[in-house]
Amino acid sequence: MTSTPKQRIELACATRGAPEVVAGCLALIGGGDTDPELVEILSNPAGPRYLDAPPDQRYWLRVWGVRGLRWALCAPDAPAAHDPDIVEALLSALADESWRVRENATKVVAQHRVDAAQPAIAALLTDEIPRVRAAAARALRLLTN
Repeated sequence: MTSTPKQRIELACATRGAPEVVAGCLALIGGGDTDPELVEILSNPAGPRYLDAPPDQRYWLRVWGVRGLRWALCAPDAPAAHDPDIVEALLSALADESWRVRENATKVVAQHRVDAAQPAIAALLTDEIPRVRAAAARALRLLTN
């Protein structure tokens, strides 16, 4: 298996097609499941065990789904980051109970310039977690320049 998440996701997009990878990511962000092989690609070899994890540990699946979007949306055949289903998933992720999901979602929004998320990003400037606040500030700078 290729070493970094970015490399694994790029390879998955090249072999499976970005639309399939994005669909799996959206399913995870929405609290659903996807195939264990994709979960392993998005995370690590131990990742698929989280498909059967207790609810308080399943946030990792949402983290990996958001991170997957970060790189899958770069693929030539990927849907646009401004696609309504993707925007809806990102807005949900920005409001997630897990700070790791919120932090990673700000990175996707910034990288792919999802302007529709600006109000949600601005709200995260007062998040209780310093890492989320910092990521939101960086994202807002990118979105407003």
